[in-house]
Amino acid sequence: MAELTNNFAALLSGGVSMDKEQLEKLTGEYQELQMQLQSLALQRMQFTEQKEEYTQAQKYLESAAGRVYIEIGGLIVETTKEEAVKELKERLESAEMRLGIIGKQYDEAAKKEKTMRSALNAEFGGGQRQ
Repeated sequence: MAELTNNFAALLSGGVSMDKEQLEKLTGEYQELQMQLQSLALQRMQFTEQKEEYTQAQKYLESAAGRVYIEIGGLIVETTKEEAVKELKERLESAEMRLGIIGKQYDEAAKKEKTMRSALNAEFGGGQRQ
């Protein structure tokens, strides 16, 4: 992997052309990166939906009167409004934190994917495609 990374860096600087085996390795790494991007995009979408769900639940809970129930591990349990507000706040903060982490991972992977795509296009097609 270190050899591949060194060759990739040399390819980007225009200093060396890769042989067939190195190009195959880089192409495989590129495909893995694309799968990682898809996975991160899906996770980001799921956490965004979760965050929106918790935000809507908070708004609803503010105006709720009477009995309040929360779901814990597949069980629905009666609780106080204050405890439910606290639980939702914690869940919302957790979703926001995870969304931030996934967002950063996605941005880093997307940047790497763009760089690798440019290098592969330059190697395979003389930089014609993008």
